[in-house]
Amino acid sequence: MKINSLAFRLFATSAAWTLLVLPIAGLIIYSLIKSHILDGFDNQLKTYVWVVQAESIGENNEPVRPTNIGEPLFGVTNSGWYWQVRPLSGTGNPVMVSDSLATATLPLPSARAIPPDADGFRWLDVPGPLGQPLRVVERTGYFGEEEDGRLYSFIVAGPLDWPESRINSFGLTVAISLAFAGLGLLAATFLQVRFGLSPLAQVEKGLADIRSGAAQTLDGELPSEIAPLQSELNALIASNQEIIERARTQVGNLAHALKTPLAVITNEADDRETAFAGKVREQAEIMRTQVTFYLDRARMAARAGTIGRVTELLPVLKSIQRALERIHRDKEISFEIVCPAEARFFGEKHDLEEILGNIMDNASKWCRKHVRVRVSAAEGSEAAASANLLIEIDDDGHGLPAEKRELIRRRGVRLDESMPGSGLGLSIVGDLVQSYRGTLHLEDSELGGLRVRLDLPGKATMS
Repeated sequence: MKINSLAFRLFATSAAWTLLVLPIAGLIIYSLIKSHILDGFDNQLKTYVWVVQAESIGENNEPVRPTNIGEPLFGVTNSGWYWQVRPLSGTGNPVMVSDSLATATLPLPSARAIPPDADGFRWLDVPGPLGQPLRVVERTGYFGEEEDGRLYSFIVAGPLDWPESRINSFGLTVAISLAFAGLGLLAATFLQVRFGLSPLAQVEKGLADIRSGAAQTLDGELPSEIAPLQSELNALIASNQEIIERARTQVGNLAHALKTPLAVITNEADDRETAFAGKVREQAEIMRTQVTFYLDRARMAARAGTIGRVTELLPVLKSIQRALERIHRDKEISFEIVCPAEARFFGEKHDLEEILGNIMDNASKWCRKHVRVRVSAAEGSEAAASANLLIEIDDDGHGLPAEKRELIRRRGVRLDESMPGSGLGLSIVGDLVQSYRGTLHLEDSELGGLRVRLDLPGKATMS
């Protein structure tokens, strides 16, 4: 998943939202449960106060030591759970405490001027006998009638680490649960993005099939949101084909319209043996060469714009080899062709024949005895992204100095006038290669002569 991809943007947005919302939700849940646990702890202490008060009233409203509070930890020394009944006025009855408190006593919240709540309870957090933090709750009440003056303090204390341990345990559970939930949401988001964008991969594959010639239109059933794109692309492809066909027709018409008058001018000049007629013939021939050259370039541009044309490479190479063996049979040239049977050129067969024919013909003219053609995948070439077909044509001739390599690519330039030709071949090849967004390089060959390296759109192997 690339950083600048649509999938990454969708996933990153969803992930950021998830990572923002889940911690906030966790804090809210944690605070609610914490409040619930603390309230429950306070209610439990209040309940014990009511029980202690009720159990402390004996016959004739006399104070008695409570024995059935309902919590075994009140009987375990220094357990953190304590109760205490202490007279505040009236008779000097002794202080009654739980077995867990032993000889210690609990502080009186009422003695610290702590106001009671609506239910008459006073709350205080203090250190216990062993220094552990305690939550102390006190309620005062009378034994018998209020006018008797026997006011008592009923106190219950519980360890604060009891609710805190439960809060921490629950907080850890919430954190782990939300972490797994977050991972699950991220995984679900990733799958959702991949599934949601899969039709775009289908479009990409369809366009690649059109480019490689495996299909003529973008087929397949796509979601309603992408179906208009499919229709527009198919319409664009059809329009492209129509424009190319019209361009071919117009180029052909122009060729006929120009060549016929030139032929008439040349014939008229041939009938006269004057200096003027010779000049006319010379200029007419130049015009014919120019017209042929630029019409060929126009045809190249039209053919190179064609989408979906694919040409098998090996049959074209074999055909050119057979033709050159006949043309240069006096040299007895040894041709070596190394080309995968599945190699394909993404373009017109005529253009491929024009490119390879010119280059292999030049190699045949200048070689001693050997011409080699190798076809492979152009990994990391300088050509366009679609150019991944590498064709290397080597000969064992005398080679070509580096300073002359750019010169021979110019239109009409011939380094050896004794050799047949117009000097347009390599120039036309260069224009044709460029029209396919490929590249052409001239290099030293390991065979001793010149190497022509082509990067063209295509595939060396099937994938």
